[in-house]
Amino acid sequence: MSTVPTLQKIEQPETILKKRKQDNKAREEKLAKAAEAKKAQKAKRKVIFKRAEQYVKEYRIREAEEVRLKRVARANGDFYVQPQPKVFFAIRLRGVSNIAPKPRKVMQLLRLLKINSGVFIKVNRATEQMLKMVEPYVAYGEPNLKSIRELIYKRGYGKVNKQRVPLQDNAIIEKELGQYDILSIEDCIHEIATAGPHFKQVTNFLWPFHLSSANGGYRQRKLLHFVEGGDVGNREKFVNDLIRKMN
Repeated sequence: MSTVPTLQKIEQPETILKKRKQDNKAREEKLAKAAEAKKAQKAKRKVIFKRAEQYVKEYRIREAEEVRLKRVARANGDFYVQPQPKVFFAIRLRGVSNIAPKPRKVMQLLRLLKINSGVFIKVNRATEQMLKMVEPYVAYGEPNLKSIRELIYKRGYGKVNKQRVPLQDNAIIEKELGQYDILSIEDCIHEIATAGPHFKQVTNFLWPFHLSSANGGYRQRKLLHFVEGGDVGNREKFVNDLIRKMN
């Protein structure tokens, strides 16, 4: 009578069991971290969305207040005087060949290194003097909210490790500006539109805007001041028309 051989249990080496245990532990930790990161990201999206709603409400209140003040002034037979601008958008329209070293240096400080490049500038006495010095070479004025939003969404690039990176993800902004509680593109727009406390950090993060040549061309006497029929100099609110042509 033949006997059926019994299968003997093969004992695995202790090192294999130990490695398997470590792998299982690492897998569980990885899954836990992924779940935690997903939860944190969901909470962050809620914060960003809530802030965006708050900004929209703030912008509408500000616009409504301006309309109200205009109506009150008109009813009293007065004129409504616009508040002084807090932010300028400057666009370089001319090259720097055959110009004095001082204006050339100012152009470098303003980061207007190429023709058709543009930057946001916080208005103060120093920056106004700098713009006056390079007025024959740049056009500037007060951008409205629509222009700020269109420039950043359409032509916005960030500076990451000295590289020009498109702003395709809020994670890029959070990584570079999260220490200032700036988490999204809408945070950047709000900081610029209101000339907020971290305006400098945001504008230094944003790469100078590369604009196109003006659609439809410039005026016949481009090199003259705007008030003389040209394009350069302080255009005040009319800089938004130029931004539309070049964006």
